[in-house]
Amino acid sequence: MTTLPLFPLPNVVLFPGVYLPLHIFEPRYRTMVADALDGDRMIGMTLLKPGFEHDYDGRPPVYPIGCAGVITHAERLDDGRYNIILQGTERFRVVDEDQTRAYRLATVEPVSEPSVVDVISLQSLRQRLEALVLAMVERAGAEWSMPAAMGDADLVHALAQYLDFEPIEKQALLEVNGLVARATALADLLEMKSLRIGTAVSGGRH
Repeated sequence: MTTLPLFPLPNVVLFPGVYLPLHIFEPRYRTMVADALDGDRMIGMTLLKPGFEHDYDGRPPVYPIGCAGVITHAERLDDGRYNIILQGTERFRVVDEDQTRAYRLATVEPVSEPSVVDVISLQSLRQRLEALVLAMVERAGAEWSMPAAMGDADLVHALAQYLDFEPIEKQALLEVNGLVARATALADLLEMKSLRIGTAVSGGRH
């Protein structure tokens, strides 16, 4: 177990390996970033549970599974705000919280991925994901190509983070254990959304 500062947000989920730009303006989180930069540069991203609004300035409940990130770039502005870039490192589970700081500080334990990966299944899932994303892009009248050199985990996590899913859907993907299972859940979610879009388009034609 280790201690990690938490940065809870209502609409952001971080995935391992993916980059996340953040603008830090609240005083408590400016302090958090300053402390992180003086230490190991690590911050834990967690998603706030619904109903957080009434206690946002306090310590409203968060989902227990989050993702740690390392600050790869930091710019301190003249008024004390920060622009930072986090790169996701690994998932964690919140075990306990330390109430002594202005910002949230938690005891966390890493959530490890299965060490054995079904490569054949993963290759098939990658092809399925590529086809689904390409179909969505073409339907939108845009152009896009999948980077061939991108690793399977990086691809799955980038799609999970950057595609237009609801925060709770992204949280569910983050909580799935294992890359093959996460890629399967991602593909299923994309198919559902594609069907909804297709139905909406068909229903709008007269």
